Amino acid sequence: MAEPRPLFAAEGVGRSFGTRQVLKNGSVWAWPGSITVLLGRNGCGKSTLLRCAVGQVRMDHGAVHFGGVSTLRPRLHRLARRGLFFLPEIGMLPRRGRLRTHLAAAAAGVAGGAERMAAAVAALGLTAVLDNHRAELSGGERRRADLAVALSRAPRCLLADEPFTGIQPNDQEMVSRALRALADGGTAVVVTGHEVPLLLPLADQVVWMSAGTTHGLGSPEAAAAHDQFRREYLGPGVDRVQR
Repeated sequence: MAEPRPLFAAEGVGRSFGTRQVLKNGSVWAWPGSITVLLGRNGCGKSTLLRCAVGQVRMDHGAVHFGGVSTLRPRLHRLARRGLFFLPEIGMLPRRGRLRTHLAAAAAGVAGGAERMAAAVAALGLTAVLDNHRAELSGGERRRADLAVALSRAPRCLLADEPFTGIQPNDQEMVSRALRALADGGTAVVVTGHEVPLLLPLADQVVWMSAGTTHGLGSPEAAAAHDQFRREYLGPGVDRVQR
């Protein structure tokens, strides 16, 4: 069960691009040891909300709270110094160089980073592809490598944007296990996506975004029983959450 005070919160966020209002009133929260899943159709504003929350896109209005500090103008480097890690949908691997080199560089200079990276590489099944270049990796391998970087940092909070998009079931299973292990270790995790069969069982808390506005639905069981959410998003096929 989520604790009363979230470690991370982006609240009342709005953002327009010209005359197009992408976010009207977007909010998302993350609690230590818990996974919040932000669900919604493609193009509904999920990624924009996370990018606003870390300062990659300027908010028209709203506020971000992290670790007891509030700001109207978040900056990713400042949030990162306090323990937040943002995993963007586009990925993090450079185009050139071997995977081994990139992962070693990511872990360097972080206390315990090398040890955590070695454990992440093993857990995420990356050992056999360490000498591959980015172009030689599958989409799932690239996504697992991105997640290994996050795991090596032992973040207080992880915001993972669309980590399951375009990857195979075996990759999805490894990513799910890694996210759950991270949360079980005390990290506050936010995951966006639209893959309901994967995300509802993974979630501790569900936030639904529709037409630029979010709705906090509580537990996945409560979300699955929410009439409007079922009618407008899940459809009639989801009767219960399989964990």
